Amino acid sequence: MVYGPGLRLDKWLWYARLTKSRSDAQELAESRHLRLDGRVIERASALVRPGQVLSFPWNDRVKVVRVEALTDRRGPFSEAQFLYTDLSIPAPRAREPLTACVAHG
Repeated sequence: MVYGPGLRLDKWLWYARLTKSRSDAQELAESRHLRLDGRVIERASALVRPGQVLSFPWNDRVKVVRVEALTDRRGPFSEAQFLYTDLSIPAPRAREPLTACVAHG
């Protein structure tokens, strides 16, 4: 179990720039599609702390991030990227067409 200071989940998602708006963050947190350390979250007011892992739908994939830090404001992206570590599996690269090399003989 993780102890220490915490921040509302919806605020943290917005501050970390993982959602475009605070209302989007609230909606995500209440959608039952977000997990915090494997537990389904139902409330935007759930507390998040450094060391916890969040997973949630992100476009057509699943985004997995470890909370690294808390903040008290929504700063620029260059600051927000230090609030978490992305643990998501990278999207597979599009396959290039195979070119057949045929030996004649």
